[in-house]
Amino acid sequence: MQRREDTCSGFSKEGLDRMHAAMAAYVERGELPGVVTLLSRGSEVHADAIGLQSFGGAAPMRRDTLFRIASLTKPISGVAAMLLVEDGKLSLDEPVDRLLPELANRRVLRSLGGPVDDTVPARRPILVSDLLTLRMGMGAIMTPGEYPIVQAMAERGVAVGPWLPKAPSPDAWLRALGSLPLMHQPGEAWMYDTGLTVLGVLIARASGQPLGDFLRDRIFEPLGMKDSGFSVPAGNLDRLPTCYMRAPAPGKFEAFDAAGGDSQFSRPPGFPSASGGLVSTADDYLAFARMMLNKGAHGGRRLLSERSVELMTTDHITPQQKAVSPFGPGFWDKRGWGYALSIVHEHEAGEPRGFGWDGGYGTSCYWDPKTGLIGILLTQRLMDSPDAPPAYVDFWRSAYEAIQT
Repeated sequence: MQRREDTCSGFSKEGLDRMHAAMAAYVERGELPGVVTLLSRGSEVHADAIGLQSFGGAAPMRRDTLFRIASLTKPISGVAAMLLVEDGKLSLDEPVDRLLPELANRRVLRSLGGPVDDTVPARRPILVSDLLTLRMGMGAIMTPGEYPIVQAMAERGVAVGPWLPKAPSPDAWLRALGSLPLMHQPGEAWMYDTGLTVLGVLIARASGQPLGDFLRDRIFEPLGMKDSGFSVPAGNLDRLPTCYMRAPAPGKFEAFDAAGGDSQFSRPPGFPSASGGLVSTADDYLAFARMMLNKGAHGGRRLLSERSVELMTTDHITPQQKAVSPFGPGFWDKRGWGYALSIVHEHEAGEPRGFGWDGGYGTSCYWDPKTGLIGILLTQRLMDSPDAPPAYVDFWRSAYEAIQT
């Protein structure tokens, strides 16, 4: 195992040792091939790389290993949208129809489980803010049952799930989505994922640039996020590990996405997903989280206004909306949702605090204004339960136990 560490007075050595032992145990038991963790307080950083980039492989996990960060993409896309609001190219309360005419004059399912052609008119347009808050009326259905709309989404290549969009272009993807009715009236309920995929099309059209170019020019280069993007250059593919999912046999795993040149991330996607398509590193994402923790400032310059950060980190989901928006067990008892990120209102040991989100490919990052802690956990094993994976629980428990008071 490889371990990389910076000495940090903001953390206790005993606490850091306990975190290392807890994370190393997952590798030793064969539950993860490797893991990278990073803790930061102020200018102090502790990073730890443990294990290998693949089961049975030889390449060690490194601090600069490239991870498919999945839904950790969402907060970055939220910042991109807020930059365009500050530029005057978007307004939070405007209908998306101006730039996304494919979503104008929406129809809405009369019943969530009903036929796709049994619809009523939308009572109002979808707003830009509805995409950021995931209240556009379309997304993952988190209750069991048979839903014709889910089958229709899958047939058109716009389903919610771990597989990224295969559409040849953003326009093609949006046309496919626009051919379907909404599941709920705009603004009525929170539904995971789809709104932030739509946001990527909106950002590209509002900025006049492909999404990846806009993120590079306005976020990645200013923050020094040199390894972040929607694909991995050929010269860096040796740093892209295998991504795994649980296999049918107990205790076994199979490749979800291959390492290196055989990965789908080895080539630019036709439609880059603003909801879950980025690749990044622990230190790149640290730069982003530091900017958010510092209320939009980074390295002596301002990337985003304090007001925009405040809007992003305000819970916009009402109690009534939470009541009709099922997600993970007990999610709304302790959480809220701002613009493209989660807000932790209450927590127990083993749970994060502050603001941030998790990624379904095995990633997690939150920044906590009360303690100044930034925690980043990077694995490449898909979540396979609505409950927090045990590695997440041990990471966040030990992260807070390691704080030197």
